[in-house]
Amino acid sequence: MKVLLVNPPRFNGIPVIREDRCEITERYSVLPPYSLLQIGAVLRRDGHLVDLVDANGFNLDYAYLYEYLLSKSFDVVIFRFTPTTFDNDVRIASMAKRIDPRIYTIGICWTLEDFAEQVLREAPFMDFYVAKESEIVVPNLINALENEEEPKAVDGVAYLDDDGDYIYTGKPSTNWEWESLSIPAFDLLPSLKPYYINTPHGKPFSIVYASKGCPYQCIFCTVARTKWRPKSAERIIEELMCLKKHFGVRLVSFFDETFTLDASRAERVASAISSKGLSIKWYCNTRVDLVDNGLWRTLYEGGCRGTSYGVESGSQKILDFAKKGFTVEQAEKAIKWAKDAGVKVYCSFIFGLPGENWQTILETLNFVKRTLPTGVQFNVAVPYPGTELYRIAEEKDWIKPTINWRNMYQHEAVMRTDELSYEDLNRIRLMAYRLIYFNAKWWMQNISHVMKHPDDFTLATRYVLKIVRNYLKNKMTHAH
Repeated sequence: MKVLLVNPPRFNGIPVIREDRCEITERYSVLPPYSLLQIGAVLRRDGHLVDLVDANGFNLDYAYLYEYLLSKSFDVVIFRFTPTTFDNDVRIASMAKRIDPRIYTIGICWTLEDFAEQVLREAPFMDFYVAKESEIVVPNLINALENEEEPKAVDGVAYLDDDGDYIYTGKPSTNWEWESLSIPAFDLLPSLKPYYINTPHGKPFSIVYASKGCPYQCIFCTVARTKWRPKSAERIIEELMCLKKHFGVRLVSFFDETFTLDASRAERVASAISSKGLSIKWYCNTRVDLVDNGLWRTLYEGGCRGTSYGVESGSQKILDFAKKGFTVEQAEKAIKWAKDAGVKVYCSFIFGLPGENWQTILETLNFVKRTLPTGVQFNVAVPYPGTELYRIAEEKDWIKPTINWRNMYQHEAVMRTDELSYEDLNRIRLMAYRLIYFNAKWWMQNISHVMKHPDDFTLATRYVLKIVRNYLKNKMTHAH
């Protein structure tokens, strides 16, 4: 079959991240559509003709997409969407059907699995909805359609039948490994020119998944308690070498949640990047209880220049409520170890988790002042559908009455706690940014880092400009 993969246009001019673990608008990053590239590779392996348009990355509009669809004859259009950009993203389905009603349209979104029927009824031109394991489910579905088999034979698919009845074929299998799939079809991209993370420095840039899934229990996370599926160090290096060969990639963000869950694998990746002379600097996400001083020094030698910890709170009470599974002391040590090794440390915090009050807020703010991460992201708690936090917030009637999955943003309170109002949480978030950005010691620490690592000068300058613009002009409402 002739298949078109589409990363839809930006949302009101704002770039969008449409990946399983991160489905949000993001003003300060433009990421390649990695998951679509992975699906494209599997479809090619199965004999399909595959094309891709990254309208988000290359800032193309729906007029361009319409002409593109009109100029070619596709059997299937596959696209990703997010909750907050839903109405913008699903336009591609209606456009495809308007051009040719016989085109199959398949939408992918991790977060809205529990609202699959509502999604399909509100997007009547979307034939099929896939939430989980899309790397396997989407190719299986297209193979079935090509062979004129019933879609109900493919696990992991939701759709409305000819009578308008909702059908869900059941949970998809998780019994597959990365080595059974081809590496992502990076060649479907004309270039990596539009992509960057945080600031347009260090190009060419790409994300790479070193694994998917997360076995931990965090109550607010949409990927919590999912099977951890790591790639081998050899597979990761193969992808990096492909990106280096075709695009000359210089900067990579390992986009999975817990890069160091297998510390020995992380060390092998770092060692291979160095020994093969790839000249790639990289960032990763991980947990504070999965690192130590020696590991960070090894990773730094292998090109790691930054990491992101989901600390969430400086209160042990809140960490325990949120089922984070680590201690405040572990978080403090992990931040120090990374900074001592020369690795920039970005920490995210969430205000408004169950049990939050002014005392726990103060504990978090004091934690930030003690540890002074290189960069911070302060969010308000968002009860994403399907999470334990969503269930708790619904039971306690904490969710703002005007909120639905179309307007669940992390920079404006959508739920309260027993002791803190929506307005309290919005003020606290702004207060937290003021605490760090008006801290002379924080500025001196980061200036000192740049003096020791002058290759970070451009990145640091752009980061400062981003802070000034976001804080002074937008009052941190544009953090995403």
